[in-house]
Amino acid sequence: MKVYYVGAQSTGKTTLTRYTSEKYKLPILPECARQVLSERELQIDSLRSDIETVNSYQTEVFNRQLLEESKLTSFVADRSLLDAVAYSAQHSTIVNELVKRPEFEQYITALKDATIFFVRPSKATLKSDGVREQLNWDAVVSIDSMLKLLLEMFSIKYYNISTDSAQERIRFIDAVMSLIVV
Repeated sequence: MKVYYVGAQSTGKTTLTRYTSEKYKLPILPECARQVLSERELQIDSLRSDIETVNSYQTEVFNRQLLEESKLTSFVADRSLLDAVAYSAQHSTIVNELVKRPEFEQYITALKDATIFFVRPSKATLKSDGVREQLNWDAVVSIDSMLKLLLEMFSIKYYNISTDSAQERIRFIDAVMSLIVV
C-alpha cells in the first residue's frame, strides 16, 4: 500500500503523514526536498536568486523522490513526485525536462494505484516550519493550483482534505483508509 500526502507547504501534510504511519503501521517516506536542502546546506534565498542552483536542486529532489520510493513497496509519503514537479514549475527552468523523462510517465501510471490525499491550504493552518522562507499566501495558493492541475491533467484520483479541523481530517482519513486496508 502506498499513501501520499500532496499539497503546498505548511498545510499539515507532515502531521497527517505521522498519524497515518502510526495508526496503519506504514513506514514514513519523509519529504525529500527538505533532506536535499539540508544535505546541500542551502538556504531558501539562494534558491530564489540563482537559477542554476535551483535547477540543480529541483533535479536532485526529483531523483531522490524516485530513489527513496523505489526502496519500499509500502509506505506513507510526505509529498510525491507531483509536488517536486509543481515546485519546479514555480521556481526553475527545467520542468519541461522533468516531465518528459520516462521515469515520470512510469511514476504517473503507478500513482493511479496509490491512495492520495490532497491537503488544501487554509490561512488557519499555515505555520512556518523554520526551514522555508516566510509564508506567503499567494505562493501557497500558486503551488496548490499547480498540484490541482497536475492531478486533473493526469486523471489521478485523490481525496480532498480542505477542513481546518484536525478531528475532521483524522476522521476523513480513517474513513478512506477503512475502505482500503484489508
